[in-house]
Amino acid sequence: MTEKITHQNLVLQPQDNERLANLCGLLDENLRQIESYMNVEISNRGNTFIIKGHEDTVPLTSELIERLYDISSEEELTSKQLHMYMNKNTDNVNNDKDHISDDEEILIKCRKITIRPKSKSQQQYMNAILQNDLTFGIGSAGTGKTYLAVACAVYFLEKDLVKKIFLARPAIEAGEKLGFLPGDLSEKVNPYLQPIYDALYEIIGFERVSKLLEKKIIEIAPLAYMRGRTLNDAFIILDEGQNTTIAQMEMFLTRIGYGSKTVVTGDTSQIDLPRDVKSGLKDCLEFMPKVKGSHITKFNANDVMRHKIVKDIIREYEKRKK
Repeated sequence: MTEKITHQNLVLQPQDNERLANLCGLLDENLRQIESYMNVEISNRGNTFIIKGHEDTVPLTSELIERLYDISSEEELTSKQLHMYMNKNTDNVNNDKDHISDDEEILIKCRKITIRPKSKSQQQYMNAILQNDLTFGIGSAGTGKTYLAVACAVYFLEKDLVKKIFLARPAIEAGEKLGFLPGDLSEKVNPYLQPIYDALYEIIGFERVSKLLEKKIIEIAPLAYMRGRTLNDAFIILDEGQNTTIAQMEMFLTRIGYGSKTVVTGDTSQIDLPRDVKSGLKDCLEFMPKVKGSHITKFNANDVMRHKIVKDIIREYEKRKK
């Protein structure tokens, strides 16, 4: 059976040369990326586009281009951004419940960047962070749970809703022991904290992060540094919470002070603790639904904002675990 080929004319309004340049990319590289991903042919003259391809993919591509043009005035359309939006666009077709309507969408506008959710679960997660004192983001790598938590923390700091940001992470992962790593304690734990640094650098820039770290307005430290402290008026993030013990998680949750907001992220399928040690994250998730002011968001493979092959791999692993 032969595929039915069709074409569609699309006129983007209002005509804006800067937005069109952002949409198309240097030497039309963005259009070529869309063509490759959607398996279509795209040509354009100014704000008029012609899309040719299979009858199922042409309207999807048209919708994607309109969506990208809408956001082209607010953010630079990099290859990474395009990939995420294309993933989102095609997933919405297969799963309408993951679709975010325009009236539902929330934006986190920081000085340097505007953060928008790429899936329904990300939308719920961001809403939960804004509305609750304690939020859990549970899911595999690539779902944006840490990045969005950091973005919300920066937003709260810039709006003067908190006085500082404290980001913590257990320093026991992938079977490595800190004692065997070179350097002092700071040098030993920094590799484990790098994902948090990367998110901060992208959202507010290297120079500003350095200044805020110097002033201790942002603190990034291993979880053990929280012992004996109570953090008031702070945005607190615990990343990789699945690698805490029950005692460590209890210690962390009881450090929350007045005027603070807390986010715990983790992947309960990637626990690096010894087999006879129960994860503090898994333990507290059992009773947390009873605690008022808390919320749990669970991500799935549809929320992964990395290469499409990563989604497929995660789905296959999920099937094997059932």
